[in-house]
Amino acid sequence: MAYRPTARTEAARAAQRERLLEAARGLLAEGGYAATGVVVVAERAGVATGSVYRHFASRQELLAAVFQHVAGHELDAVREAVREAVRAQRGAAEQLRVLVEVFSHRALRAPRTAWALLAEPVDPLVQTERLAYRRGYLALAREAIAEGVATGELPPQEPSLSAAAVVGAIGEALLGPLSPVGALSPAEPPHPSAAPSPSTAADQAATSPKTPRDPAAETLAVQALVALCLRAVGATAVAVTATAAAAIAANAVEPHTPLRPTTTRDRTAP
Repeated sequence: MAYRPTARTEAARAAQRERLLEAARGLLAEGGYAATGVVVVAERAGVATGSVYRHFASRQELLAAVFQHVAGHELDAVREAVREAVRAQRGAAEQLRVLVEVFSHRALRAPRTAWALLAEPVDPLVQTERLAYRRGYLALAREAIAEGVATGELPPQEPSLSAAAVVGAIGEALLGPLSPVGALSPAEPPHPSAAPSPSTAADQAATSPKTPRDPAAETLAVQALVALCLRAVGATAVAVTATAAAAIAANAVEPHTPLRPTTTRDRTAP
């Protein structure tokens, strides 16, 4: 008689798969893809190494699943922030500002994970997921820009090209700060999964950046990136003072405060 899985065995299988993904997510946050090997993932999850292959045909498939989950979570967070701006009837420039700020601040607060999502060398299977991840942000930016052009808030332009420029600028601007060897790249807070194994703890200690985060400097950098992206699409950004930047860094105020309306004079000023 052929074996038929029961609800109980299927639940146990799903739980084990989730433990493996959680372990892999923790290792990714600590040391990127290089730290996320099958053996250490199994060790972190508390299962035999062979159990990994019951759920994933290869290490590449495991990493692709981890990327899909983590990247999807980040995209959902940015998408919800942009939708909140839409529900508040904010304009296209404000939606773009929210997109840039939320993405950038989340990346800077979890640099190892963000570096893995954006720039760490990966195999083709993970790269396919990375391209899908990028298309999600392109769609958000394109929709906001198209709305701005339709309402006259933004000057005439090709929304797809402008969206690609905005998303490309965000990624390029963050490469230095996020790089594991960058001077501004801070050590990421520990992932809430189990403690690292002794073998990975030593590697992490040797490779983790030691420079502490500078929230005020990060905020000023993000505000400069916001201004660049808004000018690129013909919007006008409000200057952020050092006091306001410090308040944002301290979470005393919302980072995406509303913009003043764009005028024709704003657009034509040098």
